[in-house]
Amino acid sequence: MPYTRETYDGTITGRNTGVAERRNSFNFEGKTNRHASSRRSKRDSRVSDVDQNLFGDEESKDRYLITYADLITLLLGLFIILYAISNIDINKYEKMMNSIGYIFGGANVINGSKFDNNVVLTPLQKLKGELHQLIIAKNYDGSVALDENDRGITLHITDEILFPSGKAELSEDSKDVLGNLADILKKIPNDIRVEGHTDNIPIQSDLYPSNWHLSVARALNTAYFLINDKGLNPDKVSIVGYSEYQPIAPNESKIGRSKNRRVDIVIIK
Repeated sequence: MPYTRETYDGTITGRNTGVAERRNSFNFEGKTNRHASSRRSKRDSRVSDVDQNLFGDEESKDRYLITYADLITLLLGLFIILYAISNIDINKYEKMMNSIGYIFGGANVINGSKFDNNVVLTPLQKLKGELHQLIIAKNYDGSVALDENDRGITLHITDEILFPSGKAELSEDSKDVLGNLADILKKIPNDIRVEGHTDNIPIQSDLYPSNWHLSVARALNTAYFLINDKGLNPDKVSIVGYSEYQPIAPNESKIGRSKNRRVDIVIIK
């Protein structure tokens, strides 16, 4: 049905409201929707680009695993180091601490702890301190070693300072060493055992048919000197020969064999 309307310029125009006109109206809306859809697709594309820049691809999301793995490795290394330093050789630690204390003077060091003259020490601790001071003062550290174990305190004396090679007679230098040690040993009430040791190289001579004979003879002559010349109580002294069967170092090397050829003075607890 036609109708008329007045325009702004005063003229009257007519318009047909048929079906075709309504179809054109729908077409206009379709065009509008297509333009809106195009704008939305462009906007969504820009948003996806922004998201990709912000979050990256799948590989960039997993990059934190590298840092995490490095952290775990460092922690593992730290725990291994802590475990390693927690296992301390007590004997070596005591020797080191004692040496430091005696070198710098002042307070003595026993069993890894400092003490002054007002602290009460056990007789064994006092004896160990005196023997260690003697070894340091007389430069015996290359030939006399101090050791403490379940039996008591042991003085390892190498045969180079005590006897000529293959013999059991005390040398003049050994008498000075044994004399200085005896000045301390004869003050204590402990039992003392003198032990002879050899390396694993067999010996055959008129005096010593075997290493057993040599080890016993060396222990016997050392004990006799301490008793007869230095006044040790014979009731407290005993001797034993171990031949080659109680080494303190491998016999495969020359240095090891020299350590095994020794006389041990054991101060029994």
